[in-house]
Amino acid sequence: MTPASRSREAPETEMNRRPAVAGQFYAADPETLRRDLVALTEGPPPPAGTRGIALLVPHAGYIYSGRVAGATYRSVRLPQRAVILCPNHTGAGEAIAVNDEGHWETPLGRVPIDAPLARSILDRCPQARVDARAHGQEHSLEVQIPFLQHLAGSFRFVPICVGTMHLDTLLGLGRAVAAAIGDDGDDILTIVSSDMSHYVPAEEADRQDRKAIDRLLAVDPEGLHRVVREEAISMCGIAPAVAGLEAARRLGATGGRLVAYGHSGETTGDRRSVVGYAGVAVS
Repeated sequence: MTPASRSREAPETEMNRRPAVAGQFYAADPETLRRDLVALTEGPPPPAGTRGIALLVPHAGYIYSGRVAGATYRSVRLPQRAVILCPNHTGAGEAIAVNDEGHWETPLGRVPIDAPLARSILDRCPQARVDARAHGQEHSLEVQIPFLQHLAGSFRFVPICVGTMHLDTLLGLGRAVAAAIGDDGDDILTIVSSDMSHYVPAEEADRQDRKAIDRLLAVDPEGLHRVVREEAISMCGIAPAVAGLEAARRLGATGGRLVAYGHSGETTGDRRSVVGYAGVAVS
């Protein structure tokens, strides 16, 4: 890391992260987890050459959103490297928190941090900090890792936890991600972790979520930021989604497709108060 980016480092920097929500959001037993992932990702592989620049994937417990997540990951060819952006539900740590070394662990094993790519993003984004605290108890990124371990096998990634709604900062992060990926020259997927509307009737969730999904499909980060705020859509991953869309746009994305949509009421049977889940592929 350059002196400039190292000077932005937060005090707590231990990056060998153990699972925080195994046994809660997904199975802690490796064999059970593998069986669950097989069931959630069943179906034919994507056609040869089907490439995505970015994915938006939900992050609830697998029993609720795993079907949508699995379909989304199956919709494109997964490379061996990824940048994963998630929201900050806990409020801990820095506004833009990056891990730049070490490993993340799940019941399926260790996954290494893509250190050169992480440091390249840090060098390009003045607001980003090296910080383990924001990631320590955050579930929304952790739940993505087993899907990638199952489908992509060996891979490395950059975890970025985003806890600001400032539009210019989010667009700046997106530009930094795009520049780092572009300069690297390798095939690197940007993944945004987000659920959609929270604790509203299913019909309202569908109606409100479609407004946000339209902006995702149009690769319109400013429009997404605006419509979520103006319509009070309780999309928890709006911040990483804005940054991810900006990165995708700068990497040449021209449109998206809705891979799958659902809500928690399909599992619970209660349509009066649901959380919405969308899977979107942007290319």
